[in-house]
Amino acid sequence: MSKKIAKKAAPATPKLPPREGYFGEFGGRYVSELLIPALDELTAAWKKFSADSKFQKELQRLLNEYAGRPTLLSFAANLSAKWGAQVYLKREDLLHTGSHKINNTLGQALLASRMKKKRIIAETGAGQHGVATATAAALMQIPAHIYMGSEDLRRQALNAFRMRLLGATVSGVGGEHGTLRDAVNEALRDWARNVDDTYYLIGSAIGPHPYPTIVRTLQSVIGREARAQILKAAGRLPEAVFACVGGGSNALGIFYAFLKDKGVKLIGAEAGGRNLNPGNHAASLTAGKPGILQGALTYVLQSADGQVHNVHSVSAGLDYPGVGPEHAYLLQQGRTQYVAVRDKAALEAFKELAEEEGILPALETAHALAAAKEYVQEQRKAGRKNPLLLICLSGRGDKDVQEVERLMALPPEPEQEAVEVAPVSTAPKVKVISAG
Repeated sequence: MSKKIAKKAAPATPKLPPREGYFGEFGGRYVSELLIPALDELTAAWKKFSADSKFQKELQRLLNEYAGRPTLLSFAANLSAKWGAQVYLKREDLLHTGSHKINNTLGQALLASRMKKKRIIAETGAGQHGVATATAAALMQIPAHIYMGSEDLRRQALNAFRMRLLGATVSGVGGEHGTLRDAVNEALRDWARNVDDTYYLIGSAIGPHPYPTIVRTLQSVIGREARAQILKAAGRLPEAVFACVGGGSNALGIFYAFLKDKGVKLIGAEAGGRNLNPGNHAASLTAGKPGILQGALTYVLQSADGQVHNVHSVSAGLDYPGVGPEHAYLLQQGRTQYVAVRDKAALEAFKELAEEEGILPALETAHALAAAKEYVQEQRKAGRKNPLLLICLSGRGDKDVQEVERLMALPPEPEQEAVEVAPVSTAPKVKVISAG
């Protein structure tokens, strides 16, 4: 009698636990060994105090009574009628200091105080993080030193003066054309020299672990509020959520509450600049590739031999050649989409929101508005009408009015075709939103 021989199943590939400090393959700590003890100290402190009820209670009190949370969800009636959509704005521009940055700086400055640090340093591009850091440092009575690219100092002179009024020291770095990348580099150098008594209060979801997690966690209050608010206001979840992406903190802040809602599209608007030629934009996820930048593995705008490209954006806050590693992970997972919005389209969106709703958005935020408008137009062409949209209005545009006035007075630049740029393999397609 023949015997049936049972086939032995191949052993299942063991599922490895996620590595601490990584989002898939992205993230990590790629820094000088001088900074490892400081990062270990910060990681331990964050784990301790983020789970401490007294710390959380004090942070919530500051967010509510000092910063002005919860922020409003505003239905943009005029814009909605003009676009043919239901447009809701999450009003982070109404916070103290004028942007979402205060959510992060209050949390980290409180952490610095609990760690008994004697000094706070920070980098800033558009100046909003610098102002928010100087504000939180003044509140905690800790001296602050803010690094800012020289070009950004020119564009954001008002914010630099606000920082100094708040008692912070402000240093321009990077030479004549210095931007956010130069400010981050200088802050990291400072921290390496002064690790014992100095807290580096990083402004976006970038840098070595644990910063991307700390910043995203502190900014996730945006999405928690917005999700509950839009369910109450509209009776359902939005079809799509939009936010601008430089380092990516406000985008992660609002996206995070919707990650499990598979029917909600999450769309980030990057700085498409003048065109997608190297040096003319700052669209890291649209045209970059994996590489290491300022302590983390993420998407970076770089040459074939790994040299980081110079970047350009009409908005100082998006003028950065990399992006937070969690965004890189979400892109590879196919959960988020990113589009490149050109300068002209952002300027038009800035003007349109001002004229239609009486709201001056930050130039960074204007990129998200332009992306949302383009999305509505695409939906209309496909026969889908009146989509429900949620846009993170990450900051107000008072800081940008002088630069906008200067830019609008310039003669129009001729349209330049970009060289062919291969899309990243995980992106559904590369989309560039132009003016008009």
